[in-house]
Amino acid sequence: MIHAALARRFAAVAFTALVASLPLDAASQAANTVRPDVGKALQAAQALSKAGKHKEALAKVNEADAVAGKSAFETLTIQRTRGSIAAAAGDNDTAAKAFEAVIASGKSSGAENLRMIQAVAGLYYRAKDYPKAATWAARYQKEGGNDPSMRTLLVQSHFLSNDCGAVSKIVGDAARKPTEEELQILANCYLKQKDNSGYVSAIERLVLYYPKKDYWTDLLNRVQKKNGFSDRLSLDVYRLKLATGNISTANDYLEMAQLALQSGFPTEARKVVEKGYAAGALGTGKDAERHKRLKDLADKTAGELVASRVQAEKDAAADKSGNGLVAIGYNYVTEGAVDKGLGLIDQGIKKGGLRRPEDAKLLLGIAQVQNGQRAKGMQTLKAVQGADGTADLARLWLLIAQRG
Repeated sequence: MIHAALARRFAAVAFTALVASLPLDAASQAANTVRPDVGKALQAAQALSKAGKHKEALAKVNEADAVAGKSAFETLTIQRTRGSIAAAAGDNDTAAKAFEAVIASGKSSGAENLRMIQAVAGLYYRAKDYPKAATWAARYQKEGGNDPSMRTLLVQSHFLSNDCGAVSKIVGDAARKPTEEELQILANCYLKQKDNSGYVSAIERLVLYYPKKDYWTDLLNRVQKKNGFSDRLSLDVYRLKLATGNISTANDYLEMAQLALQSGFPTEARKVVEKGYAAGALGTGKDAERHKRLKDLADKTAGELVASRVQAEKDAAADKSGNGLVAIGYNYVTEGAVDKGLGLIDQGIKKGGLRRPEDAKLLLGIAQVQNGQRAKGMQTLKAVQGADGTADLARLWLLIAQRG
């Protein structure tokens, strides 16, 4: 899809550049500066071209070119005219070679030269000669051209030439923010090479700079399908989905709320259900009663948790593992007592006896990022390890944190 869109765009770009690159009207120049036998043929060529008779027009250009003893200026004027007419006729190869000859003469001005170089790059792209298109697009940039569309043409030409190393180098330039289209091309390049880690890195950059739902959906699906990813992290996946706009159906809201209840986080479950109601996904249709029962259960469980909290905190403080402090702390966070909750999670981690310390660090990092402690959250998330999916999820949360 990207290739087709670019092909259409650069077809227009190349032709526009060709027209703009021409000097004064060729017929006028012919009348003043070239001999009559050359000038008359070029005038006839232009008239035929304007009438849409490009084949006949090119024949007239060839007639002018056949005149013996041509001056350098006459040759240059012939090539300019040939390039313009060939481009209009869709004869990309002839047009490109004609303009290359003008450029090689060194007689065109700096601005005109850049437009011709741009035209040649676009013409070779239209002709599907992608290595030459890349060469001319690179020259355009080297000589000071700053049309951003030419950078995309350069990247796409390397992609279509199967030179993914060049694509990666250009898009990876740290001096500038890559465009969304460039990153899409890079992702497609890795996909074509069956380089999954490279593809994921490209999509991660897309969600960092252009955080669209589709990119997040792709990333989250790939993370869950990764070998060794643990099912126990399902709630953490849903937390990411909720944060990135990837929860929309009633089943999504219900599943996340149920997982939160099962994990001992009833306030989080209640908030998820409330979001489902606010979005219009819950509370309607044939399952409306079921939705209400889940809401009531979350409310009831949250109330019971608060009622038993004093003793639960005492027990958790005495427990050497720290698991209880982490759970209680996260409940405080979801209830709005952020500082107290984060402090308890941190205490639980520092006890050093957690059943799954990486899970706890992930939870702490998420809570910090979502509650105004972005810098601390990023530091916490960077420290998360584990080949079971915890480190992968932490890296995705880092992308959210980096966006601020």
